[in-house]
Amino acid sequence: MVNLGICSYSFTKETTLADAIASTRKLGLHAINIKPEFHLPYASTPAQIREARKMLDDAGVRLVGTGATYLTKMDDAEIRQRFEFNKALGSPLIVIGPTAETLPLIERYVKEYGIKVAIHNHGPTDKHFPTPQSALKVIANMDPRVGLCIDVGHTIRAGVDPVAAIKQAGARLLDVHGKDVVNAGGKWDPVAVGDGDLPIPKLFRTLSEMKFQGYWNLEHETKDDAQMTAMQRSFCYMRGVLAGLG
Repeated sequence: MVNLGICSYSFTKETTLADAIASTRKLGLHAINIKPEFHLPYASTPAQIREARKMLDDAGVRLVGTGATYLTKMDDAEIRQRFEFNKALGSPLIVIGPTAETLPLIERYVKEYGIKVAIHNHGPTDKHFPTPQSALKVIANMDPRVGLCIDVGHTIRAGVDPVAAIKQAGARLLDVHGKDVVNAGGKWDPVAVGDGDLPIPKLFRTLSEMKFQGYWNLEHETKDDAQMTAMQRSFCYMRGVLAGLG
């Protein structure tokens, strides 16, 4: 069965971490990926990180990762600080936006800290890793804890079949950012899951057959007054699909 969670990026930047956690529970979820730049800055003090950890534990919400975090500079101190932050927070995974040049340095810290990293593909405008396959080529011989966070919406926008991409990733698939998009006259628009062009049942079936142990974290991109309603509809649809798959 596919594990469902949510990216805190789905909430507005003005939302506090406490409110994001409360909304996660309101959606009937117990798993979250925290966006540091939005809801817990990398400049947070140790006391603030401990308070965030307590909020998660008190709410019964599991931290399944953070990110996306952009590591595009050959800056040893910055990369180490990101890993230190995630270690203090107790995050098992960092969703990253790296470059081919920074990945070997990042891999060193994966081995040192034992924290997984997952490369997030961002579609046609991504200069480094527009598709999952472009990242797979670079990490083929790296530590198995260096993997992919496939964004299924950006994948289809790049003209790649997300089902095929997931199968190709195999054990390198560590995380999924789930969304739905619709092609409206050549322009891809975000919609509630189930209203767009993504083959959600086929994607869930493929993940189940692969015995995928990570999370499908909803990354809802429309920030407006109706976003909670759209997210509720998304999870109702996804839970219905999973129930249908048995």
